Amino acid sequence: MAKASVSLAYPERFYAAASHLGLDGSVTSSLKQLSSRFSNDTALLLYALHKQATIGPCNVPKPSVWNPSEQSKWKSWQGLGTMSSIEAMHHFVKFLEDEDPSWNPISPNSVPDPAVDVQISSTKAEPSVENGASFSETMTTATEDGRLTETQDKDVVLENPNTISVYNQWTAPPTSGQTPKARYEHGAAVFQEKMYMYGGNHNGRYLGDLHVLDLKKWTWSRVETKVVTESQETSSPATLTHCSGHSLIPWDNKLLSIGGHTKDPSESILVKVFDLHTCTWSILKTDGKPPISRGGQSVTLVGKKLVIFGGQDVNKSLLNDLHLLDLDTMTWDEIDAVGSPPSPRSDHAAAVHAERYLLIFGGGSHTNCFNDLHVLDLQTMEWSKHTQQGEAPTPRAGHAGVTIGENWFIVGGGDNTSGACETVVLNMSTLAWSVLTSVQGGVPLASEGLSLVVSSYNGEDVIVAFGGYNGRYNNEVNVLKPSHKSSLKSKIMEASPVRDSVSAVNNATTRDIESEIGVSQESKVREILMDNVNSRSKVEGKSESIITSLRSEKEELEASLSKEKIQTLQLKEELTETETRGAELYKELHSVRSQLAVEQSRCFKLEVEVAEVRQKLQTMETLEKELELLHRQRAVASEQAAANMNGQRQSSGGVWGWLAGTPPPKT
Repeated sequence: MAKASVSLAYPERFYAAASHLGLDGSVTSSLKQLSSRFSNDTALLLYALHKQATIGPCNVPKPSVWNPSEQSKWKSWQGLGTMSSIEAMHHFVKFLEDEDPSWNPISPNSVPDPAVDVQISSTKAEPSVENGASFSETMTTATEDGRLTETQDKDVVLENPNTISVYNQWTAPPTSGQTPKARYEHGAAVFQEKMYMYGGNHNGRYLGDLHVLDLKKWTWSRVETKVVTESQETSSPATLTHCSGHSLIPWDNKLLSIGGHTKDPSESILVKVFDLHTCTWSILKTDGKPPISRGGQSVTLVGKKLVIFGGQDVNKSLLNDLHLLDLDTMTWDEIDAVGSPPSPRSDHAAAVHAERYLLIFGGGSHTNCFNDLHVLDLQTMEWSKHTQQGEAPTPRAGHAGVTIGENWFIVGGGDNTSGACETVVLNMSTLAWSVLTSVQGGVPLASEGLSLVVSSYNGEDVIVAFGGYNGRYNNEVNVLKPSHKSSLKSKIMEASPVRDSVSAVNNATTRDIESEIGVSQESKVREILMDNVNSRSKVEGKSESIITSLRSEKEELEASLSKEKIQTLQLKEELTETETRGAELYKELHSVRSQLAVEQSRCFKLEVEVAEVRQKLQTMETLEKELELLHRQRAVASEQAAANMNGQRQSSGGVWGWLAGTPPPKT
């Protein structure tokens, strides 16, 4: 017989566990408290999970090698990578429960309910591993009226009825206030736990209203806005040009509305800015050459830059061009990426992974829908198309996607025939697809043009969907609370034997942990991610021998992993040396090319001078010939003149002699 009780929900359960261990926020006291109760490896891992849950991923610089204690703490924290805060909370509590089974907190502010004896079937508590299906555990619990109910997933948590208590299932929370008009192809963004929804399309008419949904109270309200011009600020409520197929991006206490289809489109794409403090719209002034006007494009915020891809222009021509808008300088830049880009398309989904890789999935043309996946390296600006693991989703367009950690959740969309009913998840590190949940056809989640945002609710990540079109326009709100171990389940169940499952978890975990962390600490992290497998695999009979063999196999794998890490380190050193040598050779080559360019320039000048000298020589030869000819002509002329003068003298001498009375000479 067992007794049902209601334990604390997250994050209160995590804080209770931290308080139980005496973690007061001081680094020194925290580690001392843990080291006094657990082994060094366990204390370091609990310390890292606590830092990850309360602060987030490690962004502090690596400590000096002369401080091994600080280095161990840094490696433990750094090894958790981009694990989300709520996931770290779950692992922290689970690890504490494994190390200290006596700890089981009950809410201090609640009055314990009368204990109800519940008979729990031992057969239902055993794990179910069949044909790659996910783990499920049937649990029998007592309700407030004393009736017994069974749940099929251990992720169902007893909480307040008004909260979201079921993991990996879509629910429709009750909303209040002024519900927006049904629509699709609108834009949505989250700022300070509020979802802002702007524009859209209803019955072919563009919309321009702005609504906000309080994600704590689930209350709708309409925002009265004003338009700011360069000359004045209008006092009457107004909006800018109504649009659909645009993108809404939160940035610096503002919302950016990029592009979209409008009744009177402009030549180039417009970026509209909504100030959340003054509730005013304005047009963002940009430099550079902006892209042409379009709608149905994808806009992804990467650091302080917007990456715009594809869409459909005002002439209904599909595009696959790539543009960047630097939000620091407000300058547009068209990117000419190498490789094979995606075919022209619109209504696709885009996401960024590790602040470096842009992923493009699906979309449609005038005749077809796609289910291909393309990756753009934003450092090298090179497109690539990788092989997808698992069963790829069906072709679709008009879907929406959000990322949580390294998981990309894709919801909705359609192929002009039917809507997509599956909520699929892509692990962006392994490019492995898995189906998280499914809905019946005809519901709003199987719609085109719906919006999808991610926020937090009671300290946990939630995905909020709104609107869409599936034969009728929708204005419903649906919420999904993803379980962070759901992706682990999909990886575990790729193989049915327990041994293969453990190996899959080991391999997946090894990819997630940085190579700098020690082998013993990697083992601890793997034990966290494998808690579902290990806890269920402890069955009677032959289970003990299986566990023993698995542990020995794990030790062998860890030893081989250590060798591989050493080889990897050596290869990295060789690669560094090669890169250094290559850089030096490149510098030498650049210097030689510069010298060669200088010599070529000198040679060209010499050739020009030689040509000029040759022309002068030819001119001198011509002049010499003319001068020689003149000399000859002068000599001839001189001879002729001398001859003439002699003749004249002879004749003139006879006349003068005759005049003088001198007789002419005798011949």
